[in-house]
Amino acid sequence: MRIFDRLSNGWKFGMTSLQIIKENKSLLLFPVMSTVALIFVTLSFAGGAFAAMGLEVDNILDNVAGGNEWVIYTVVFVYYLVNYFVIVFFNMGLIHCARLIFDGKKPTVTDGLHYSTSRLNAILSWALLAATVGVVLQILEDKLGKVGQLVVSLVGIAWSIATFFAVPIIAYEDVTPIEAVKRSGAMMREKWGEAVGANFSFGAFFILGYLIIIAGGIFLLTIQPVVGIVTMVLAALLLHTVIAAAKTVFVAAAYNHLNDRPAGRFDQGDVLDNIFLEKR
Repeated sequence: MRIFDRLSNGWKFGMTSLQIIKENKSLLLFPVMSTVALIFVTLSFAGGAFAAMGLEVDNILDNVAGGNEWVIYTVVFVYYLVNYFVIVFFNMGLIHCARLIFDGKKPTVTDGLHYSTSRLNAILSWALLAATVGVVLQILEDKLGKVGQLVVSLVGIAWSIATFFAVPIIAYEDVTPIEAVKRSGAMMREKWGEAVGANFSFGAFFILGYLIIIAGGIFLLTIQPVVGIVTMVLAALLLHTVIAAAKTVFVAAAYNHLNDRPAGRFDQGDVLDNIFLEKR
């Protein structure tokens, strides 16, 4: 299949995801809750760090120079652990609600939160693995300089591809985090196609969205600067929320399709039939 055909199909997948979000606006609450929780976590860690260091940044540098890097990396690990836990918790809730929608049901946000709560052990196990990988990459970047940055970038891309289906796998399959990575990676290696096009489409939605926001913001700034700034900020937050929810819905639909389960609107017109190409 030609690259432009893949991108065209990817655009269809993105539009279908947005249509599902439009019909089920409560799904937007999951990325909103996730963002609020992450902001709270970040502020908590930042406040704790400043309190511990007596508001003196030099103390942090002294710790590193004095050979106490393990203290810093331990804090980074805990920070990553909490962040990954929060992200996966709410993404899993959204994926579960999407799956119920694909089955023709009308789920509530509570349904998604209850399901994520029932999988706390799996979520924590995954967060531990992801945090470990994150800290290892951070150490490599710190120790190897520019070479480390290149290595981290390449590994980061590979990790993102290999863990494409990680959340639905740990949500619905009784596997360890390592097995989840292997299974997700195997699915991506054996069946590769429109996932790339779909991700490109979500990126295109971001670009188009920001172009509209900037154009509207400039117009409002000429009339009332404060209103223009506030409107642009709120519009950007809404854009990120909608795209984040749509991407998660797409992952849920792709996972369902590959496991011969209903995928709602994605099943109409065989939208997902060519989502992945058999590896030759």
